[in-house]
Amino acid sequence: MRLLIVEDDDALGQGLRSHLASQGYAVDLATNGIDGGHLGATEPYDAVVLDLGLPGKPGLAVLRDWRAAGNRVPVLVLTARDGWAERVEGLQAGADDYLGKPFHMEELVARIQALLRRAAPAQAPQLQVGKWRLDEGRQRLVDADGHEQTLTATEFRLLRYFMRHPDVVHSKSHLAEHVYDFDAERDSNVIEVYVCRLRILLGNARIETRRGQGYLFRSQV
Repeated sequence: MRLLIVEDDDALGQGLRSHLASQGYAVDLATNGIDGGHLGATEPYDAVVLDLGLPGKPGLAVLRDWRAAGNRVPVLVLTARDGWAERVEGLQAGADDYLGKPFHMEELVARIQALLRRAAPAQAPQLQVGKWRLDEGRQRLVDADGHEQTLTATEFRLLRYFMRHPDVVHSKSHLAEHVYDFDAERDSNVIEVYVCRLRILLGNARIETRRGQGYLFRSQV
């Protein structure tokens, strides 16, 4: 899952980026409203963390522009703790949730996960396929007997995206856009390698190849 953080406080922005990356997300960071607005309008993010007090262009204006253009990406707004008026304005402008500063990283991650669950076709509180359950906190696969399978960071991001968007055909380039951040070398051919690794774990029938189209992750086999 790919996230965008728009935050002008460099220490906070870098801290958010590092923590969310450790949780298995591909994360891009913008430090002003102009760059953040452009990235959010042109890149396929799964969720955005948006500060309202941004240089260049206010966060509310960025959010309003996205919504006016039909961009429905889930947005978590960051506000000052006593900024109740900002929270109201943000929600009226199209924000999906808000979080007051200062905050705990664990709450931020939990709120992002809730936004992603609400936005994805798969609404189950935990991601499970066959005998395997995806432990998002520890980035591992766990079977019905409690046996665990460690995943690489890319395997985890790809499998989580598949499990949140099952029974849909995804092109390799689409998957690469949601698995890698902006600065990464997004070679869609590498996706084939990770799909093969996931098939070894889950069985060949779980991920179907559609020639000329991409891959379909089956919720039922």
